[in-house]
Amino acid sequence: MAALFRLLIHAYALSMRHPVTKLSSLLVLIFALATSVTAVTKVHVVSFGKWTSVTWIAGDAKSVSIKVRPLIVDGRTREYTLGAPHDVTERLFVVRRAFRINDSLPDDFTAKWQWERGGWILVDRVTGRVSALNLPEFDAFYSDAAWYRDYVAYCGVGDDGKKAYAVVAQLNRRKPVLKKVVAEEVPDDASPDSICAAPAWQRSPVRVTFESVGGAKQTFAIRGRVVDIVNEDEAEE
Repeated sequence: MAALFRLLIHAYALSMRHPVTKLSSLLVLIFALATSVTAVTKVHVVSFGKWTSVTWIAGDAKSVSIKVRPLIVDGRTREYTLGAPHDVTERLFVVRRAFRINDSLPDDFTAKWQWERGGWILVDRVTGRVSALNLPEFDAFYSDAAWYRDYVAYCGVGDDGKKAYAVVAQLNRRKPVLKKVVAEEVPDDASPDSICAAPAWQRSPVRVTFESVGGAKQTFAIRGRVVDIVNEDEAEE
């Protein structure tokens, strides 16, 4: 922007030296300023479309009905989403993504599109930018996430597909704030969102409670990037 204004000032100075081109230079100056202001003040419109019921194959060919709706930016569908969005700030919000994948085999003559649940995306209302969030250990099949401010808590699955972890992640931070083993092995026949229920948040002080399938509860106090385990007496206060 600064370079543009320097160029405009230079053009105006030249027009003063050459009166013949004064009018044309002035018109160029006005056009350039108008174009610059329009580019800077462009407003993006972010909205959601109507809900639609679709079929999701949730392991072992079990069909589950889920609802999805399009995320629309400036009149164009950017993604499909499921569940409620979470406002992080007045400008940013997160929402879970849904997408269709081609499930056809090499010998199939036609595409077989199948709906899948995806991860989470971050949406900027001002710029209209949509970006994928890389949440550590988040599993689209097993993880049920709960948001608070710019923190998200969920039970994730390790790269080996066996161990399950209680995870608290923070936006714009690569390493998780919390990563603690809650199960040494995830059953092969486990159902969706079954490792643990969606964690429960509370404020003042900020705490999050995980409850595993076996019923055991663990509460953690979150102080910025520091995590302290809370004993049962403290958790009941």
